[in-house]
Amino acid sequence: MSSSSRTPELTAWSPALDRPTLRAIALVCLADAIVGASFGAISVSGGLPLWVPVVLSVVVFAGGSQFAAVGVLLAGGSPLAAVAAGLVLNARLLPFGFAVADLLDGPWWRRLLRAHLLTDESVAFALQQSDPRRRRAAYLTCGATLFVSWNIAVLLGAAAGTAIGDTDALGLDAAFPAVLLALVLPVLRTERPTRNAALLGAALAVAATPFLPPGVPILLALAGLLLAGRRRGPVPTP
Repeated sequence: MSSSSRTPELTAWSPALDRPTLRAIALVCLADAIVGASFGAISVSGGLPLWVPVVLSVVVFAGGSQFAAVGVLLAGGSPLAAVAAGLVLNARLLPFGFAVADLLDGPWWRRLLRAHLLTDESVAFALQQSDPRRRRAAYLTCGATLFVSWNIAVLLGAAAGTAIGDTDALGLDAAFPAVLLALVLPVLRTERPTRNAALLGAALAVAATPFLPPGVPILLALAGLLLAGRRRGPVPTP
């Protein structure tokens, strides 16, 4: 077999990425666009101004955190509780930043722009590539196309939300918990300490909901992390 037959077919406009990778990125963007449209529609039909989900998507650009923050607001929680919930959920991106730190080079403004494209998907596609050139291309291609498709979908969804009287009738109310569950489900299946901590946190949040202001039970659920830390125990020393 010749070396040319083993080399993936490269596209003309993105010479560092093969067609299967670009096709996978397109499918991810399509799926996220559907979620983004739901986010925009629920936010506006729930009573938030149209500019809130639109600006949030441009400035924050983190689907899980946006869902968490808006979910707290729609439940009647304070903006402070909404921000705290979003920050806690977005903390998962911190180790992702270390994993792709080599891609965030150049002047400060370029590093800032590239860091803004850091998502679960862009990091996943970057880590699939072993060649540095392909890693950078996968990260930037996925991040940029996802940013554009997500924000367009949120805008369209928010515009449609002004005309939708009852999003619950369309099942869009399930988008918030479904997205949050999808973020944690892979870990819950494989990590027993994490699963136990999540169950404890969920139990605390449900029990506190009738007694505490909206948004606070979500923050109280973080107490489940104490169980995870105790189960893991101290790090052994050699």
